[in-house]
Amino acid sequence: MSKAVVITGAGSGIGRAAAIAFAARGDRVALAGRRAAALEETRSLLADPARGLVVPTDVTDEGAVAALFAATVEAFGRVDVLFNNAGAFGAGGTIDMIDADAWRAMVDVNLTGSFLCAAAAFRQMRAQEPRGGRIINNGSISAHHPRPFSAAYTATKHAITGLTKTISLDGRAFGITCGQIDIGNAATDMTALMSTGMPQADLSIRPEPVMDVAAAAEAVVFMAHQPAGADLSFLTIAATGMPFVGRG
Repeated sequence: MSKAVVITGAGSGIGRAAAIAFAARGDRVALAGRRAAALEETRSLLADPARGLVVPTDVTDEGAVAALFAATVEAFGRVDVLFNNAGAFGAGGTIDMIDADAWRAMVDVNLTGSFLCAAAAFRQMRAQEPRGGRIINNGSISAHHPRPFSAAYTATKHAITGLTKTISLDGRAFGITCGQIDIGNAATDMTALMSTGMPQADLSIRPEPVMDVAAAAEAVVFMAHQPAGADLSFLTIAATGMPFVGRG
């Protein structure tokens, strides 16, 4: 059965790949992100572009998020899945080197944006008939083990795990599930440096393996299309040989 899916950060990277994978399965996708031109490009790559809805959205703006979900319901009638994917890197360095404004900006996008989108999705899923849906948060390998010089990013991703667990608990009465996908070294523009050199736990710089971003996208679709009686809470997918197990 076709699902109505909202994807944030759909203009590039994992969000774009997920949109393509959902559409290939026959789902309808609302494409959210800051850049309208990038979202239109994603829409053009779908198996059937008519299944894509472009909604330029700043996920840190509560009004813009409300408008995103209103547009999705108007176009598709409901929301079955939210892939809470929008996020940012940056604010690197040891913690004493991180500017407070850079910290706040990271929290605003990675955590507050995820909260606002999850709250809007939960509100719609709770009210619609039939009731329920799935929220999938994009965590990170850093939600388990940090890289050096990543206090702001890592803190937000640990917080996403707490958000995931509490939404999962609170959603039980309404048929709403919440899971988290932790992705390691998917090949995107944001991860281009990984194949040339990344800081390791011993502070050396070494290249790391990367995987096709399509593998991560298919994992998101797999989570979203679990049968109604199944709740996939956490899934980790990483490039083979990535320094994750034993990192640190």
